[in-house]
Amino acid sequence: MFPSCPLHRGTGRHPIRPKEFRFMSSAPSLRLHSLPLLGSGKVRDNYAVGEDRLLMVTSDRLSAFDVIMAEPIPDKGRVLNTLALFWFDKLKHVVPNHLTGEAPESVVQPDEIPLVQGRSMLVKRLKPILVEAVVRGYLVGSGYKEYLAEGSVSGIALPPGIAQAERLDAPIFTPAAKAELGQHDENISFDEMVARIGADLAEQIRATSLTLYREASEYAATRGIIIADTKFEFGLDEEGKLVLMDEILTPDSSRFWPVDQYRPGISPPSFDKQFVRDYLDTIKTWNRQAPPPPLPLAVIEATSNRYREAYERLTGQSL
Repeated sequence: MFPSCPLHRGTGRHPIRPKEFRFMSSAPSLRLHSLPLLGSGKVRDNYAVGEDRLLMVTSDRLSAFDVIMAEPIPDKGRVLNTLALFWFDKLKHVVPNHLTGEAPESVVQPDEIPLVQGRSMLVKRLKPILVEAVVRGYLVGSGYKEYLAEGSVSGIALPPGIAQAERLDAPIFTPAAKAELGQHDENISFDEMVARIGADLAEQIRATSLTLYREASEYAATRGIIIADTKFEFGLDEEGKLVLMDEILTPDSSRFWPVDQYRPGISPPSFDKQFVRDYLDTIKTWNRQAPPPPLPLAVIEATSNRYREAYERLTGQSL
């Protein structure tokens, strides 16, 4: 048991009409009263279920530049939760995951079922490993900035002349140390990861992460999506075995690009909160500190549609 562990740490095809959107904006956001709240992150609320399980509830909250926006994004929580469940099932042959297989609705009171339905998972409580396992198949974002400055990413030397968003010859593992809420994670070298958690565990996480990325990206390509980069989180069970946890391969933990719009040299459009970031970049008076400026309806709608499109492309199903 680990009772002291608090946390696991364009438009789409279905445009939302303003009236419908106002209703959907009021997505469940109240706290559960029947379970102890262990912690609340940017997106998820984590509740204790006895001493050995957690109930992870995924909200419609959205953060940008490490600030949580005031407005929820309709369907975002359901997309993240359902897509993570899809990937956990598809990749369960690679590494065990933290799912218990039990219905989340079975551990809450009847009046709370609408608050968890479709947006929660019941998981094993693990000892978290406080290093994020980041895999990059393409060079973009903070990795590209580091490459321009250093010629390397997380201590991995790369050849000169790589363009923004260019595909790498082989995916690279670039770990990051987890930061406190509201702070940026710190990119670290593999040697630093070894110093923090030990060589055997670090090697196992690197090999597992690269396998997960390769299998997921090969599948996603058949669905018209490039997984440019992603991050995984792992924990240890009571026997010290490595377990995949938190969420995986969603628009919040991965950079998804449409294959038909990909061009090296530019950052392609992504299936995530790009509309929100782009809008906030136009607000020159905002200092990227709370409180955030209000989001226009069109930005919220476009963001919601983009999340749902990613889900539908990858799974072949409607949400």
